[in-house]
Order: sequence, then structure tokens, then C-alpha cells
Amino acid sequence: MAVRIRLKRVGAKKRPFYRIVVADSRSPRDGAFIEEIGYYNPTTNPITININNEKAKEWLNKGAQPSETVKALLTKAGIEK
Repeated sequence: MAVRIRLKRVGAKKRPFYRIVVADSRSPRDGAFIEEIGYYNPTTNPITININNEKAKEWLNKGAQPSETVKALLTKAGIEK
């Protein structure tokens, strides 16, 4: 099973809010996920990023691959692979 750390979109139309989740790579974007590890809100000024460092590092150590966007968010949050 290929596990990815990626964004799950929630929120209203034209008001995006994303949850950072660990999910099977074959599941749909807003479908089933294994665990929620944080959230990302691009509509606030400045942008809000909240990630549970321990859970993120744990999943990265287990071999979960972050998407390109999540990789950039992890870098901004100070969590490096």
C-alpha cells in the first residue's frame, strides 16, 4: 500500500480550507484517509499552517511520501524529512 501525505479540501465554494492527511495514494482527494495530522488555511493573512510535528515525523519515518504542496508546507513549518 502506497501511503501519501496530502491535502484534503474542505470549506465553502471559493473559500478553501485544507486538512493535511495521511491517505492511501489510490483513494480520492476528499475520500477516506488514515489519519489527520494538521490543517492549512490559505485565505487568512498571513497563511495559517498547523501541523502536528510528532505525527508528521512518525509517518515520514514509516515511508509516507508527501505531495509537492505538502512538502513545501512541511518545509515552511520547520519539519524536514
